[in-house]
Amino acid sequence: MHLPLKHKLATVLLVLSTANAVSNTALAATNEQFFPLANYRVGAYASSGIPVWAGMIDYLRYINEVEGGINGVKLVWQECETEWTAEKGIECYERFKNGLNGAPVAVYQPNGAPAAYALADKAAADKIPLITLGYGRTEATDGSVFPYNFPVMLTFYSEASAVINYIAQREGGLDRLKGKKIATVYHDSAYGRETQSPLALLAEKYGFENIQIPVADPGNEQSAQWRQVRQLKPDWVFLRTWGVSTPVAIKTAARFGFPVERIIGDIWASSDEDVLPTGEAGKGYLALTPYPGGSEFEIHKRIKQHILDQGKSDLKDPKSFGSVYYNSGLVNAAIAVEAIRAGQQKFGHRPLNGEEGRWGLEHLNIDEARLKAIGFYGLMQPLKLSCSDHEGGGAAKVQQWDGSRWTLITDWVQADRETLRPLIEAKSNAYAKEKGITPRSCASED
Repeated sequence: MHLPLKHKLATVLLVLSTANAVSNTALAATNEQFFPLANYRVGAYASSGIPVWAGMIDYLRYINEVEGGINGVKLVWQECETEWTAEKGIECYERFKNGLNGAPVAVYQPNGAPAAYALADKAAADKIPLITLGYGRTEATDGSVFPYNFPVMLTFYSEASAVINYIAQREGGLDRLKGKKIATVYHDSAYGRETQSPLALLAEKYGFENIQIPVADPGNEQSAQWRQVRQLKPDWVFLRTWGVSTPVAIKTAARFGFPVERIIGDIWASSDEDVLPTGEAGKGYLALTPYPGGSEFEIHKRIKQHILDQGKSDLKDPKSFGSVYYNSGLVNAAIAVEAIRAGQQKFGHRPLNGEEGRWGLEHLNIDEARLKAIGFYGLMQPLKLSCSDHEGGGAAKVQQWDGSRWTLITDWVQADRETLRPLIEAKSNAYAKEKGITPRSCASED
């Protein structure tokens, strides 16, 4: 069948128009960077997770709407519920690892210790870097064995060391630790057990008695544990609980007469959501944090103006603005954004894949000048990563709950990373031997 000339021209124009639309769609997709959000908005840990995602999403939205993306590359994200389990964490990773509508994944945040452990080998095989800020495999600090695993800022080992260094400050020096009793009441999981090795090492070095008391998940009943604490009469308790087990621990400690001002929570027992349910029992409670509570930092002023006041925030409860977990979401998102920005300096102002994201993380250098530029000065410690050092910072602040808000009572308390490093390398070398991994040389890359 022969078409009239005008019909032929119309057909040609339609084909060209369609091709151009497809081309523009592909171009738009390839100029977007995908941020997978593996979350836990339901379950025993939802009270901790909900403000985290609000902080992350508010910051990603701020980068898009105020800064126009990362060097012009817009960010897209999608959520997947993990309920803080390894099984659902793996399902979310498999769903997300290939990107979203052509937008690639540069970094992946599993947002939970069970998923972080389960995904270590998968992510390495897929060449997608995992960011595990304050959780995950401590031995992944050694990037020669774990090129795609980044326990950024504060590992469990550094957390344990920072607690001991803070207690030493309170007792009058490291030499005053000898003979002291320090008990760790911990969530009986891979997360909770991570501090056992460094605490054993530090106890041997400084001469304190190291007491370990497990709490079964989810920790709704802890009478037996705090009865044991009362009997042993430790000088300090390091509280490594999580979710509902934290307020239960604080209230049970009070019931058994242990002074709350002698309890130091770890970073996952350090937010408003952990202490508000404790009422009077929580007044005086101490906790470590690498992202202190408060909404007076510069980044909060920017987000309030451009996101909250415009009705665009993911926060359901405005009172959580500036909470420790909300701020942890801000910091997590900022590290991912800055890693991509660092990678773009080498690979160009375009979306990055996992290998390029890994390069960006290993060349991440957020100094004080950069912290001031992005509005995170005081909220985040300076951070410099490399091939051999996937942690970078290793410090935390100590804050105290007064019944209505957190007050910072220290500056950054630095972990003794030099003492911990042989322990980390022994663990990473054992992992390499078990998995048949030949460690790469970091000498030329650092």
